Amino acid sequence: MHLYGGARQVDYLLRGLAGQGVRNLLAVPPGSELGERVADDTARVLTLPMAGDLDVGLIFRLKRLIERERPDLVHLHSRRGADLFGGIAARLAGVPALLTRRVDNPESGLAIRFKYPLFRKVVTISEGIREVLLRQGVAPQKLVCIRSAVDAQRYRTSCDREWFVREFGLQADTRAIAVVAQLIPRKGHRYLLKAMPDLLERFPNLHLLLFGKGPLEAEISKQIHALGLDRQVSLAGFRDDLPRIFSCLELLVHPALIEGLGVALLQAASAGVPIVASDAGGMPEAVRHEINGLLVPPASARALGDAIGRLLEEPAMARRMGQSGAAMMQQEFSVERMVERNLALYRELLNRDPAAASAS
Repeated sequence: MHLYGGARQVDYLLRGLAGQGVRNLLAVPPGSELGERVADDTARVLTLPMAGDLDVGLIFRLKRLIERERPDLVHLHSRRGADLFGGIAARLAGVPALLTRRVDNPESGLAIRFKYPLFRKVVTISEGIREVLLRQGVAPQKLVCIRSAVDAQRYRTSCDREWFVREFGLQADTRAIAVVAQLIPRKGHRYLLKAMPDLLERFPNLHLLLFGKGPLEAEISKQIHALGLDRQVSLAGFRDDLPRIFSCLELLVHPALIEGLGVALLQAASAGVPIVASDAGGMPEAVRHEINGLLVPPASARALGDAIGRLLEEPAMARRMGQSGAAMMQQEFSVERMVERNLALYRELLNRDPAAASAS
């Protein structure tokens, strides 16, 4: 529904495929920000109800849509029922399907046994996710790693410091760090908040901005208040102007417990921002320890605090890491590379050039 990491990747992919002559159909629920964003020359947007894991009727709605539109290929990107139900719908309609998996949490044996055989290929956005599926028994020949991408040039902006401090009510000498993530348990905000009191003793002008929305907003607000951090931590909500914001941050913190890859990490690195992240899931593929940031054990407030303190105390090292990250994003995580690899996979599955064919 929202233009978070996965939805932005689909947007990048659709635009790239359209540029290669592929005709795209995008099926989304009503009110989807992705559906509203996609231009007519990128994809024809088709809306239908999608109510989650228990919405078995989605099978038949998608089947009817597939039979009516007759795409050559169905590419599923969502969870919450759409992956399983979409795979079943494509199978019933007789159209080959593939799935992009963006999370690294293990699944049940039933899911492994019954869901993944529905797909010709399963694309993982990181090697970390691929390893999880391999350990769970998915056949290696079914798995293809195509990393998420970032429009690196979009994030290369200069900091408008006057706007930044005014926008977030900061002092002129504030040192700002941030988390960009949904407010959900697996993102690990609670561990960073536990680290903040000690960090503030060392860096009194430090301020933490928490960008994102989610069901934990009230709980996180209570924790901020209980720790006496109301003036030093801000719940800043969802923003669509992150390039303007990243350029004014000293570093990005990503304390997630599990993460497929972490699009916010790619965005921050593109902006030249050093990163402190958990050494879990696919995050080490986006954050190379001592190269463009520091990796710490997940769920450790002390380790987070130590790594953040180190970067704040050593600005020359932080700048070097930021520069290394920007170069790495340009070389390894370009949108063009991601689109070309997906298109090559389509060609393999269809055994022909799909330009001027349809993809859904």
